[in-house]
Amino acid sequence: MSTYLITGAGSGIGAAVARRLSERGDDLWLLARNAGRAKELAARFPGAATVVGDLAEPGRLSWAFGQQRMPQELDGLLHSAGVVDLGQVGELTPKVWLRTLAANLVAPAEVTRLLLPQLRLAQGHVLFVNSGAGLAAHAEWSAYAASKHGLKALADSLREEERGNGVRVTTVHPGRTATPMQEKVHHQEGKEYDAARWIDPESVATALLTALDLPRDAEISDLTIRPGR
Repeated sequence: MSTYLITGAGSGIGAAVARRLSERGDDLWLLARNAGRAKELAARFPGAATVVGDLAEPGRLSWAFGQQRMPQELDGLLHSAGVVDLGQVGELTPKVWLRTLAANLVAPAEVTRLLLPQLRLAQGHVLFVNSGAGLAAHAEWSAYAASKHGLKALADSLREEERGNGVRVTTVHPGRTATPMQEKVHHQEGKEYDAARWIDPESVATALLTALDLPRDAEISDLTIRPGR
């Protein structure tokens, strides 16, 4: 039995991997943005512990974590939360940029920093759910892609820094996946949304579990997943 803390467990890829880990008997700690969301997650995943912290305000996470019971050791930290707002560079406001970078880059860095002692104790694994946009940026994706390019840089630096502590780091770049975020993206693009065209979150969860369960003699550093249809 292992212990994992997951962000973004309320929907999409985060929910799929949380369910899989719960079903096999692992201990889960689920990050929620507020008390109401924590109650919903606790009801959805019986036996899981919840931690309240708003990723939109990374500067307050240290205080929030300090007021709550936290895991003593962590076998894995899974970053699957994120936000997206499309728009041309000439139109995006600082508010959109700051919101995107806070949730998608600064908050993962801060959560990781705060939990590194527990990860080092267990020689755990940090897994970042990135995006195809973390490898290539297209028109109207500048803010989101910049945050995801930065997230890859964070993961690469962390991997080198923590190698001597036995902490493994993996970045997963899923292509378009059938999640509520993808539905929002289609709405912003003015396109009809058909979930059947895109990757099932369960397929991404399978890839995440493969990285987490890999024997200690190997490490998946980067993994790209593309729609097969």
